[in-house]
Amino acid sequence: MVMLSSPGAVSSQATPAQRGATAGWALLTVAVLILLSAASLFIGSNPIPFTRVMEVLTSPDGSFEATVILEQRLPRTFLLVAVGAALAVAGALMQSMTRNPLADPGILGVNAGASFAVVLAVAAFGITSIWFYLWFAFAGAALAAVGVYILGAAGQGSPAPERLALAGVAVSMAVGAMVQTVILTDQNAFNEFRFWAAGSAEGRGETVVLAVAPFIAMGLVLAMASAPALNALALGEETARGLGVSVNLSRTLVVVAVTLLAGAATAAVGPIMFIGLGVPYLARGVCGSDQRKVLPYAALAGPCAMLLADLLARVVLPGQEVQVGIMTAILGGPVFVALVRRRRLEAM
Repeated sequence: MVMLSSPGAVSSQATPAQRGATAGWALLTVAVLILLSAASLFIGSNPIPFTRVMEVLTSPDGSFEATVILEQRLPRTFLLVAVGAALAVAGALMQSMTRNPLADPGILGVNAGASFAVVLAVAAFGITSIWFYLWFAFAGAALAAVGVYILGAAGQGSPAPERLALAGVAVSMAVGAMVQTVILTDQNAFNEFRFWAAGSAEGRGETVVLAVAPFIAMGLVLAMASAPALNALALGEETARGLGVSVNLSRTLVVVAVTLLAGAATAAVGPIMFIGLGVPYLARGVCGSDQRKVLPYAALAGPCAMLLADLLARVVLPGQEVQVGIMTAILGGPVFVALVRRRRLEAM
């Protein structure tokens, strides 16, 4: 089990055996992602045989099954892959930058900030199109991230992991109360909010995928470009500057990447918890602490986690679906408790 006390630390030179093991895990994760993506097309409240799915994909015929596959399940699968990668990489970035193994876009209030901004946009301006309220989600995510960091660092030079987690919970609760206040006083906001309050990919079509995909892609590019700087920052600011790293610029790029990733994901499917917490933990266990390996692996494992949670949400109650956000909370809650209870958890 990998130590979580320093997820941003630069690992020692990997041996050929370690590199081979990492490559093997990556290939296995790709295979699992392909299988889960295929399963997402034929598993649901109305199961469709795999052979029929392949017929529809190769020769669309306008049937009811073709409509379900091409207009509902296929866009939904693409969206879950994009959101899973976005949340997992955002969590890995936050954990590395804050040196906090409890950092997560949900736990640290980023998702809550994005949600509140979207609800406010609907209530105050009547905005109901994702093409417009996406920008509010970005602003809310950024403000929440900055607010939690300031609150967690109050009276200290650097915020401890526990203080950041507590600050994130406090901000999430406060923002959640404001969200409830808004939706209870505005029917339009309530109608819009209830579709994704618990985090759901149901009914998300091609329009939503096209709206968020460019921003998630930009966030992933910025994240991968920030990996070497994050490795250097793990050695300390002075050492990083000595290696030619611009500390302020690097942190700004990370914040922008997290805002793009978490904001777009939340705008698309609502607040999703624990993907950004558990997947980076798994990635460090497989790849070590080198962010040049952790971030790409998280981008592969995150979609697997989202697809698995969504598939379970479709079949756990016969004849109906559970929101995927509820399922990720059920699966991720024990992981969070285990991390909090680790006796060797330290400020990083």
